[in-house]
Amino acid sequence: MRVVFMGAPEFAVPALRAIITEGHQVVAVYSRAPKPGGRRGLEITRTPVHETAVSLGIPVLTPGTLSDPEVQRVFRSHASDVAVVVAYGLLLPEQILEAPALGCVNLHASLLPRWRGAAPIQRAIMAGDEMTGVDLMRMNTGLDTGSIGLRETVRIDPQNTWGDLTFRLAEVAAKLAVRGLRAMSNGRLEFRQQETVGATYARKIDKSEAEIDWKRSAVEVRNHIHGLSPTPGAFSDLSIGQRRERIKMLRAEVVVASGNPGTILDDEMTIACGEGAIRVLQAQRPGKNAKTGRELVRGDRILVGTVFEPAAAPQ
Repeated sequence: MRVVFMGAPEFAVPALRAIITEGHQVVAVYSRAPKPGGRRGLEITRTPVHETAVSLGIPVLTPGTLSDPEVQRVFRSHASDVAVVVAYGLLLPEQILEAPALGCVNLHASLLPRWRGAAPIQRAIMAGDEMTGVDLMRMNTGLDTGSIGLRETVRIDPQNTWGDLTFRLAEVAAKLAVRGLRAMSNGRLEFRQQETVGATYARKIDKSEAEIDWKRSAVEVRNHIHGLSPTPGAFSDLSIGQRRERIKMLRAEVVVASGNPGTILDDEMTIACGEGAIRVLQAQRPGKNAKTGRELVRGDRILVGTVFEPAAAPQ
């Protein structure tokens, strides 16, 4: 089929590659506009989908809105059979949704109607969900409210970070894209109306959510850490010598221990929580490489008994 692909992050790349490998003709790729990047913000950075499309010789368009009549005219000119949307980041107006012969389908990384919105993988981990997955749905003008054609369910393991689970779900999304297009081309994909009971909204992650509250249970703290790893990274402030540093926590496990919340209990970097404790498996000091909790305590001379402190209020 003639396919328009719309996506931006690394999560969407396996689906784009799978669609091409299956033999479909991707006539255009839509992605987010390049932004300043690099350490000093001086480099223009293209999205992973943009980079992949260029490497494959596919035309890329990066409109800031899809509501402009000229943008819509160009979109219709692709004469596509279907548009496949994976983490694109822009709402599609009705004129875009109706342009492809078979409409637009979206691969969304949750079990809808739970976690509609921008950050479904992070929110599922942070909420302690045991299951997630990918839905292939027919898009409408609502936010992830369309009817569902295919679903693949995936278990969330306690050790999964956002990065881990994103990698797994990206591969699932790629396989669903291939299955879905094959069924659509044969007229055999049936869509069922999405449930409304149990709907939740996965709002975009804000950096203000990243500070760890050690008064919460160990399970909640671990889920918070894993849901924000590797970026933006859950953090807590710690005094090392005479210097106060912001420690980014990347991986942790729940252990049986107790103490004053936020206190480092041993040289394995076990930290007491409101209920139970976590052991830090990976963390990072500012400007340093990530290390194990043991390496931080023993090698960086972090004293057992030191207490993580609330972040200082901005001046």
